[in-house]
Amino acid sequence: MARALLIVLDSVGIGGAPDAAAYGDAGADTLGHIALACAEGRGDRAGLRAGSLRLPHLSALGLGLAAQGATGTIPPGLAPDGAPAALYGNAVETAAGKDTPSGHWEIAGLALPDPWGTFPETRPAFPQALSQALVAQGGLPGILGDRHASGVGIIESLGAEHVRTGKPICYTSADSVFQIAAHEESFGLDRLYDLCRTARTLCDPYRICRVIARPFVGDATAGFRRTGHRKDFAVTPPGPTLLDRAEAAGRAVVSVGKIGDIFAHRSTGREVKPGGNAPCLAAGLAALRDLPEGGLVFVNLVDFDTEHGHRRDVPGYAAELEAFDTLVPGIHAALRPGDAAIITADHGNDPTWAGTDHTREQVPVLAFGPGLATGAIGRRDSFADIAASLARHLGLPSVGGGTPFL
Repeated sequence: MARALLIVLDSVGIGGAPDAAAYGDAGADTLGHIALACAEGRGDRAGLRAGSLRLPHLSALGLGLAAQGATGTIPPGLAPDGAPAALYGNAVETAAGKDTPSGHWEIAGLALPDPWGTFPETRPAFPQALSQALVAQGGLPGILGDRHASGVGIIESLGAEHVRTGKPICYTSADSVFQIAAHEESFGLDRLYDLCRTARTLCDPYRICRVIARPFVGDATAGFRRTGHRKDFAVTPPGPTLLDRAEAAGRAVVSVGKIGDIFAHRSTGREVKPGGNAPCLAAGLAALRDLPEGGLVFVNLVDFDTEHGHRRDVPGYAAELEAFDTLVPGIHAALRPGDAAIITADHGNDPTWAGTDHTREQVPVLAFGPGLATGAIGRRDSFADIAASLARHLGLPSVGGGTPFL
């Protein structure tokens, strides 16, 4: 029986989706703009990296050709040296929005027909009834923020006031999200999690997809920094996913990174949540080593998005891509006959774009493994084609109505 490894490079989009203009993202291209910036010297940072974007292993799988399918152009330096060693293509999201849960759910076969609710880009951003209920039920002296903001920036500007007053920092973005930042020591990590559980219930009538706890440490003198104790409180998927199919069939499932949070811990099997891309991939490959036949390992690598995309950090994003590329041979080495690995993404986060939000983009689909076919699979009209392909590969009932390419 076959096994499968599914890796999501969080936010590594490869060019605007057909409806990108409706989101203000016409022309966005995470991978292409990073490659161009590096080729022009705008991706250099002393002590980090310099020169053209170097992704030899991903290029050999067909990443540059997948990008060409989305934009018509191979990003600088990403043309393969010979025939690609994988099935490669570009996929379009059918669900509305450009948020993490919708992208992951569609990858797992659940495409949402209706958009999530969002908060307006006004000050205040949150309905008064919501804020007042959070203050009352959370026993708070008030809240800070109450606007669209970058997580790093708002903690820097309001962290000291938060510590002094005990008021948590509440903010949002273009995504369907209510985020609460609080100091781990002066406010308390468990108290923050409890407050987010309260906010989760309060946000349900507004169709908000995620409430996110954003703990941080530090002080006004040394500066504040976010910790690895982030926790997402997501809506439960409203329909079946590939994970549900696997659980119902009695298959082993291992979820690595924030997959458990994204799927509200339903059918996510054994959850492993180390910090950082490399540790997450290492955990995924370790799980694959011991995975029984018919099992699935589902990995999210979030640092592309949180550490570099939202911070509009081109050199950092480029370096993160290059670091992942060096790990690709280890993925090949971990696969055994009958295994299939798929590398994809959930949305874009173009670090050259205006603002700090995700960008509505197509994503790469790279599928490979011992004995699998290679070549172009063209444009996939739904991320759900990935779930359909893995369901067929694993001998599971179909889910999501996608068209398999395996």
